[in-house]
Amino acid sequence: MLEDIESFIDYLKEIKKASENTRISYRRDLLQMCMYLKEQGIERTDKVTRTSLDLYLLYLEKEGKATTTISRMLATMKAFFHYEAGAGIIKQDPAELLKAPKIQKKIPRILTVEEIDALLAQPSGRNAKEVRDKAMLELLYATGIRVSELVHLEMADLDMSIGFITCRDGKRTRMIPFGKNAKKALAVYLEESRDTLLKGGDTSWLFTNCSGQPMSRQGFWKIIKFYGEKAGIQGDITPHSLRHALAAHLLRNGADIRAVQRIMGHSDPTTTQMYTACYIEKNAAGQEEDR
Repeated sequence: MLEDIESFIDYLKEIKKASENTRISYRRDLLQMCMYLKEQGIERTDKVTRTSLDLYLLYLEKEGKATTTISRMLATMKAFFHYEAGAGIIKQDPAELLKAPKIQKKIPRILTVEEIDALLAQPSGRNAKEVRDKAMLELLYATGIRVSELVHLEMADLDMSIGFITCRDGKRTRMIPFGKNAKKALAVYLEESRDTLLKGGDTSWLFTNCSGQPMSRQGFWKIIKFYGEKAGIQGDITPHSLRHALAAHLLRNGADIRAVQRIMGHSDPTTTQMYTACYIEKNAAGQEEDR
Protein backbone atom coordinates (compact mmCIF):
# COMPACT_ATOMS: atom_id res chain seq x y z
CA MET A 1 0.00 0.00 0.00
CA LEU A 2 2.93 2.33 0.68
CA GLU A 3 3.97 2.19 -2.98
CA ASP A 4 0.42 3.05 -4.03
CA ILE A 5 0.44 6.06 -1.70
CA GLU A 6 3.71 7.35 -3.15
CA SER A 7 2.38 6.86 -6.70
CA PHE A 8 -0.67 8.91 -5.72
CA ILE A 9 1.50 11.67 -4.25
CA ASP A 10 3.54 11.75 -7.48
CA TYR A 11 0.26 12.03 -9.41
CA LEU A 12 -0.77 15.00 -7.26
CA LYS A 13 2.56 16.69 -7.99
CA GLU A 14 2.99 15.95 -11.67
CA ILE A 15 -0.60 15.89 -12.96
CA LYS A 16 -2.73 17.85 -10.48
CA LYS A 17 0.07 20.37 -9.72
CA ALA A 18 -0.85 20.27 -6.04
CA SER A 19 1.18 22.43 -3.67
CA GLU A 20 3.85 20.96 -1.42
CA ASN A 21 1.74 21.61 1.68
CA THR A 22 -1.19 19.73 0.11
CA ARG A 23 1.03 16.76 -0.75
CA ILE A 24 2.48 16.67 2.76
CA SER A 25 -1.01 16.71 4.27
CA TYR A 26 -2.27 13.94 1.96
CA ARG A 27 0.74 11.73 2.65
CA ARG A 28 0.40 12.19 6.43
CA ASP A 29 -3.31 11.29 6.38
CA LEU A 30 -2.78 8.26 4.15
CA LEU A 31 0.14 6.92 6.18
CA GLN A 32 -1.99 7.14 9.32
CA MET A 33 -4.78 5.22 7.54
CA CYS A 34 -2.23 2.69 6.30
CA MET A 35 -0.94 2.05 9.84
CA TYR A 36 -4.46 1.44 11.13
CA LEU A 37 -5.35 -0.93 8.29
CA LYS A 38 -2.08 -2.82 8.72
CA GLU A 39 -2.98 -3.44 12.36
CA GLN A 40 -6.23 -4.94 11.09
CA GLY A 41 -4.33 -7.26 8.76
CA ILE A 42 -5.01 -5.21 5.60
CA GLU A 43 -1.87 -4.36 3.66
CA ARG A 44 -3.13 -4.09 0.06
CA THR A 45 -5.54 -1.55 -1.37
CA ASP A 46 -7.56 -4.23 -3.16
CA LYS A 47 -8.35 -5.73 0.25
CA VAL A 48 -9.79 -2.48 1.64
CA THR A 49 -13.58 -2.45 1.98
CA ARG A 50 -16.13 0.18 2.87
CA THR A 51 -16.59 -1.56 6.22
CA SER A 52 -12.89 -1.33 7.06
CA LEU A 53 -12.92 2.39 6.23
CA ASP A 54 -16.11 2.93 8.27
CA LEU A 55 -14.37 1.27 11.21
CA TYR A 56 -11.37 3.54 10.70
CA LEU A 57 -13.58 6.64 10.81
CA LEU A 58 -15.18 5.31 14.00
CA TYR A 59 -11.71 4.76 15.44
CA LEU A 60 -10.81 8.39 14.69
CA GLU A 61 -13.95 9.57 16.49
CA LYS A 62 -13.12 7.44 19.54
CA GLU A 63 -9.61 8.92 19.51
CA GLY A 64 -11.19 12.35 19.94
CA LYS A 65 -10.27 13.72 16.52
CA ALA A 66 -12.11 16.94 15.63
CA THR A 67 -14.94 16.73 13.11
CA THR A 68 -13.00 18.99 10.76
CA THR A 69 -9.96 16.70 10.98
CA ILE A 70 -12.03 13.58 10.25
CA SER A 71 -13.67 15.31 7.29
CA ARG A 72 -10.27 16.28 5.89
CA MET A 73 -8.94 12.75 6.30
CA LEU A 74 -12.04 11.33 4.62
CA ALA A 75 -11.55 13.71 1.68
CA THR A 76 -7.97 12.43 1.41
CA MET A 77 -9.15 8.81 1.39
CA LYS A 78 -11.79 9.54 -1.23
CA ALA A 79 -9.21 11.18 -3.50
CA PHE A 80 -6.77 8.30 -3.03
CA PHE A 81 -9.20 5.47 -3.70
CA HIS A 82 -10.78 7.35 -6.61
CA TYR A 83 -7.29 7.55 -8.13
CA GLU A 84 -6.72 3.83 -7.46
CA ALA A 85 -10.00 2.87 -9.14
CA GLY A 86 -9.37 5.18 -12.10
CA ALA A 87 -5.92 3.69 -12.61
CA GLY A 88 -7.36 0.17 -12.58
CA ILE A 89 -5.43 -0.83 -9.47
CA ILE A 90 -8.66 -1.71 -7.66
CA LYS A 91 -11.95 -2.84 -9.19
CA GLN A 92 -14.25 -0.91 -6.86
CA ASP A 93 -13.84 2.31 -4.90
CA PRO A 94 -14.47 1.46 -1.20
CA ALA A 95 -14.62 5.14 -0.18
CA GLU A 96 -17.13 6.25 -2.81
CA LEU A 97 -20.22 6.08 -0.58
CA LEU A 98 -18.59 7.18 2.67
CA LYS A 99 -20.07 10.35 4.15
CA ALA A 100 -18.30 13.05 6.10
CA PRO A 101 -19.56 14.02 9.57
CA LYS A 102 -21.53 17.25 9.70
CA ILE A 103 -19.35 20.23 10.51
CA GLN A 104 -20.69 23.11 12.54
CA LYS A 105 -18.87 26.19 11.35
CA LYS A 106 -17.61 28.29 14.21
CA ILE A 107 -17.36 32.04 13.85
CA PRO A 108 -13.73 32.95 14.62
CA ARG A 109 -12.87 35.49 17.26
CA ILE A 110 -12.04 38.71 15.44
CA LEU A 111 -9.28 40.92 16.76
CA THR A 112 -10.39 44.51 17.22
CA VAL A 113 -8.70 47.38 15.41
CA GLU A 114 -7.16 48.38 18.75
CA GLU A 115 -5.71 44.90 19.24
CA ILE A 116 -4.31 44.89 15.71
CA ASP A 117 -2.71 48.30 16.30
CA ALA A 118 -1.17 47.03 19.54
CA LEU A 119 0.17 43.91 17.82
CA LEU A 120 1.71 45.79 14.90
CA ALA A 121 3.36 48.23 17.30
CA GLN A 122 5.30 45.53 19.16
CA PRO A 123 8.37 45.06 16.91
CA SER A 124 10.48 48.07 17.89
CA GLY A 125 12.82 47.92 14.90
CA ARG A 126 15.93 47.96 17.08
CA ASN A 127 17.52 45.13 15.10
CA ALA A 128 17.23 43.34 11.75
CA LYS A 129 14.97 40.63 13.16
CA GLU A 130 12.41 43.10 14.51
CA VAL A 131 12.44 45.08 11.26
CA ARG A 132 11.69 41.85 9.40
CA ASP A 133 8.96 40.91 11.91
CA LYS A 134 7.35 44.32 11.49
CA ALA A 135 7.32 43.95 7.69
CA MET A 136 5.83 40.46 7.86
CA LEU A 137 3.08 41.45 10.30
CA GLU A 138 2.17 44.58 8.35
CA LEU A 139 2.07 42.68 5.05
CA LEU A 140 0.00 39.85 6.53
CA TYR A 141 -2.64 42.24 7.87
CA ALA A 142 -2.59 44.41 4.75
CA THR A 143 -3.20 41.51 2.35
CA GLY A 144 -4.92 38.76 4.35
CA ILE A 145 -2.75 36.09 2.75
CA ARG A 146 -2.23 32.71 4.39
CA VAL A 147 0.92 32.09 6.40
CA SER A 148 2.04 29.48 3.84
CA GLU A 149 1.71 32.12 1.13
CA LEU A 150 3.60 34.67 3.23
CA VAL A 151 6.65 32.50 3.89
CA HIS A 152 6.79 31.36 0.24
CA LEU A 153 6.83 34.85 -1.24
CA GLU A 154 9.81 35.49 -3.49
CA MET A 155 11.42 38.80 -4.36
CA ALA A 156 9.90 38.55 -7.85
CA ASP A 157 6.42 38.40 -6.27
CA LEU A 158 6.81 41.87 -4.77
CA ASP A 159 6.11 45.04 -6.75
CA MET A 160 7.03 48.01 -4.58
CA SER A 161 6.37 50.57 -7.33
CA ILE A 162 2.60 50.02 -7.36
CA GLY A 163 2.22 48.18 -4.05
CA PHE A 164 1.22 44.64 -5.10
CA ILE A 165 2.20 41.09 -4.27
CA THR A 166 1.52 38.02 -6.42
CA CYS A 167 0.30 34.89 -4.66
CA ARG A 168 0.15 31.47 -6.27
CA ASP A 169 -2.02 28.73 -4.79
CA GLY A 170 -1.81 25.65 -6.99
CA LYS A 171 -3.23 26.69 -10.36
CA ARG A 172 -4.65 29.99 -9.07
CA THR A 173 -2.75 33.25 -9.13
CA ARG A 174 -3.98 36.45 -7.56
CA MET A 175 -2.51 39.94 -7.27
CA ILE A 176 -3.18 41.66 -3.96
CA PRO A 177 -2.56 45.34 -3.19
CA PHE A 178 -1.09 46.57 0.08
CA GLY A 179 -1.21 50.01 1.67
CA LYS A 180 1.29 52.61 2.78
CA ASN A 181 2.00 51.12 6.21
CA ALA A 182 3.03 47.77 4.75
CA LYS A 183 4.95 49.50 1.97
CA LYS A 184 6.90 51.59 4.48
CA ALA A 185 7.73 48.54 6.64
CA LEU A 186 8.81 46.54 3.58
CA ALA A 187 11.02 49.38 2.32
CA VAL A 188 12.85 49.58 5.66
CA TYR A 189 13.27 45.81 5.71
CA LEU A 190 14.66 45.65 2.17
CA GLU A 191 16.98 48.62 2.62
CA GLU A 192 18.27 47.98 6.13
CA SER A 193 17.73 44.42 7.30
CA ARG A 194 17.40 41.73 4.61
CA ASP A 195 21.10 41.73 3.69
CA THR A 196 22.01 41.52 7.38
CA LEU A 197 19.87 38.41 7.81
CA LEU A 198 21.32 36.85 4.64
CA LYS A 199 24.82 37.15 6.13
CA GLY A 200 26.42 37.56 2.72
CA GLY A 201 24.36 34.82 1.12
CA ASP A 202 21.76 35.08 -1.61
CA THR A 203 18.23 33.75 -1.97
CA SER A 204 15.08 34.44 -3.97
CA TRP A 205 12.88 34.27 -0.85
CA LEU A 206 11.52 37.59 0.36
CA PHE A 207 11.71 36.70 4.06
CA THR A 208 14.38 34.58 5.75
CA ASN A 209 15.14 33.51 9.29
CA CYS A 210 18.09 34.85 11.27
CA SER A 211 20.41 32.31 9.61
CA GLY A 212 19.52 33.47 6.12
CA GLN A 213 17.44 30.34 5.48
CA PRO A 214 13.79 30.30 4.34
CA MET A 215 11.31 31.20 7.06
CA SER A 216 9.12 28.27 8.13
CA ARG A 217 5.41 28.35 8.97
CA GLN A 218 6.21 27.16 12.49
CA GLY A 219 8.81 29.87 12.88
CA PHE A 220 6.33 32.59 12.03
CA TRP A 221 3.69 31.08 14.34
CA LYS A 222 6.17 31.52 17.21
CA ILE A 223 6.81 35.11 16.16
CA ILE A 224 3.16 36.12 16.12
CA LYS A 225 2.48 34.34 19.42
CA PHE A 226 5.41 36.20 21.02
CA TYR A 227 4.19 39.63 19.90
CA GLY A 228 0.58 38.77 20.77
CA GLU A 229 1.62 38.10 24.35
CA LYS A 230 3.67 41.31 24.43
CA ALA A 231 0.62 43.25 23.20
CA GLY A 232 -1.48 41.79 26.01
CA ILE A 233 -3.96 40.14 23.64
CA GLN A 234 -6.08 37.61 25.53
CA GLY A 235 -6.57 34.12 24.10
CA ASP A 236 -4.81 32.32 21.29
CA ILE A 237 -3.50 34.34 18.37
CA THR A 238 -2.31 32.78 15.13
CA PRO A 239 -1.31 34.04 11.67
CA HIS A 240 -4.91 33.30 10.64
CA SER A 241 -6.08 35.82 13.26
CA LEU A 242 -4.77 38.65 11.08
CA ARG A 243 -6.40 37.10 8.01
CA HIS A 244 -9.74 36.92 9.82
CA ALA A 245 -9.31 40.47 11.08
CA LEU A 246 -8.62 41.95 7.64
CA ALA A 247 -11.70 40.33 6.08
CA ALA A 248 -13.97 41.43 8.91
CA HIS A 249 -12.57 44.97 9.07
CA LEU A 250 -12.91 45.43 5.30
CA LEU A 251 -16.54 44.28 5.36
CA ARG A 252 -17.30 46.45 8.38
CA ASN A 253 -15.98 49.47 6.49
CA GLY A 254 -18.25 48.80 3.53
CA ALA A 255 -16.00 46.84 1.16
CA ASP A 256 -17.75 44.81 -1.54
CA ILE A 257 -18.01 41.18 -0.45
CA ARG A 258 -16.86 39.84 -3.84
CA ALA A 259 -13.79 42.08 -3.74
CA VAL A 260 -12.96 40.72 -0.29
CA GLN A 261 -13.57 37.18 -1.58
CA ARG A 262 -10.99 37.72 -4.35
CA ILE A 263 -8.43 39.19 -1.96
CA MET A 264 -8.84 36.33 0.51
CA GLY A 265 -8.81 33.68 -2.22
CA HIS A 266 -12.08 32.12 -1.03
CA SER A 267 -13.58 29.77 -3.61
CA ASP A 268 -16.96 29.91 -1.85
CA PRO A 269 -18.57 33.32 -1.11
CA THR A 270 -20.33 31.86 1.94
CA THR A 271 -16.93 31.62 3.61
CA THR A 272 -16.51 35.37 3.18
CA GLN A 273 -20.05 36.03 4.38
CA MET A 274 -19.12 34.41 7.70
CA TYR A 275 -17.23 37.57 8.63
CA THR A 276 -20.31 39.70 8.03
CA ALA A 277 -22.26 37.42 10.37
CA CYS A 278 -19.48 37.75 12.91
CA TYR A 279 -19.81 41.53 13.04
CA ILE A 280 -23.59 41.37 13.21
CA GLU A 281 -23.28 39.05 16.20
CA LYS A 282 -20.61 41.20 17.83
CA ASN A 283 -22.55 44.43 17.34
CA ALA A 284 -25.68 42.81 18.77
CA ALA A 285 -23.71 41.75 21.82
CA GLY A 286 -22.35 45.25 22.20
CA GLN A 287 -25.83 46.75 22.07
CA GLU A 288 -26.97 44.38 24.81
CA GLU A 289 -24.11 45.56 27.01
CA ASP A 290 -25.09 49.19 26.43
CA ARG A 291 -28.64 48.64 27.70
